[in-house]
Amino acid sequence: MHETRQVFLVDAFTDEPLTGNPAGVVPDADDLESEQMQAIASELGASETVFLRSSTEADRQLRYFTPTNEVDLCGHATVASHAWLAARDHIETGEHTFETNTGVLTAEIADDGTVWMTQNQPEIRPVDVEYDAVADALGIDVAALKDVGADLPLAVSSTGLPFLMVPVNFLEHVSDMAPKMGAIEELSREVEAAGIYAFTFDALDADSTLHGRMFAPKEGVPEDPVTGTASGAAGAYVREYDAFDDLPEEMVFEQGHFVDRPGRVRVRVGAEIEVGGRAVTALDGSLVVPESDEDDIIEA
Repeated sequence: MHETRQVFLVDAFTDEPLTGNPAGVVPDADDLESEQMQAIASELGASETVFLRSSTEADRQLRYFTPTNEVDLCGHATVASHAWLAARDHIETGEHTFETNTGVLTAEIADDGTVWMTQNQPEIRPVDVEYDAVADALGIDVAALKDVGADLPLAVSSTGLPFLMVPVNFLEHVSDMAPKMGAIEELSREVEAAGIYAFTFDALDADSTLHGRMFAPKEGVPEDPVTGTASGAAGAYVREYDAFDDLPEEMVFEQGHFVDRPGRVRVRVGAEIEVGGRAVTALDGSLVVPESDEDDIIEA
């Protein structure tokens, strides 16, 4: 007889259910094998599902799976899991450590329920790719990239997960993108990035710093609604290339509006790179877990 396991879908970077970025959250996952976690993530279908496990190095271990493979770090799933723990009084306000494949990181639960995630120190490297190839992959006019490229070059930025940063001149070009997933996947492999984060300072809301879209078909995520790791990487990128005369102490990055999952990521770029947001549980249910030596689709 198959075991059932309690699972949750938690919407991150929002306080409204069915907006923001949904993450699968599976508590008490110590006894699950990698192939079982992968099967659960595939069945839940969220861009990432996080599995909460015990750790000897931190308060807990987090492992992250897309529908197709394991990834080293995921910002929205980290925010979702810690918000879920706090909402059920499993953890209190203050700092909490968590072990990932990239090392031990810190999350802080603020009094207002915001989860602040400290990311790795940034690694930023320019890349030698043609604007025509990037524009073709994203399905936009190359002039929309070259217009800002003189000041903000194409570069891969990572605060735990690498993304190709692609500045775009105006919001209309970001909204009208017709991405070619095969080309984006090939380009991501070429520059050794998880995906592409295209952004513009021409944002929807007056208090937003920029508007972004993130495509990671190589990782099984065609378009991610709201991406914490990419937001941290983008914050480090705009500091590296002096996008502002006076870098704001805290920035707000919009994402997800063009896939009907609007969300907001708060970003601090100081001695540490921090991303913050709220999260709310949208689904509470149970799932059948396959036997550890099975690789079939989950039954329910």
